[in-house]
Amino acid sequence: MVKRLSSLFANKANHRWIVSTQDPLRLDDYSEPQPDVMLLRPSPDDYLSRHPRPEDVLLLIEVSDSTLDYDREEKLPAYGRAGVPEVWIVNPQDDPIEVYREPHYTGYSSKSLLGHGTQATPLAFPDVLVDVSELLKR
Repeated sequence: MVKRLSSLFANKANHRWIVSTQDPLRLDDYSEPQPDVMLLRPSPDDYLSRHPRPEDVLLLIEVSDSTLDYDREEKLPAYGRAGVPEVWIVNPQDDPIEVYREPHYTGYSSKSLLGHGTQATPLAFPDVLVDVSELLKR
């Protein structure tokens, strides 16, 4: 599923972002989780000389087929504290996807649920529409 999501977003990128798959995100000196998919700001070296930091992330996606509790309870608050602007949790076992925005020190202020038949739009790219059914497809 991660590979399919990476391809889906790579096809929509049009040179506006870099798709990173299961690569480290440097939150601080002691934390480098590996999100499933990240849309990153373009970088001259394509992040070959450093790991991306929260300010480089446009959208972060966790595929939570077996890690839902850990993603919600551990990773999500850490992403919020670090200032990652938007996180989507996609659970292919369940509908809907969870969209988190407005990061703060304990997590996120805004949570939306999007189900089949709706479209998701990354905050950084309001012109990009993604069919939620595509995101949930196995």
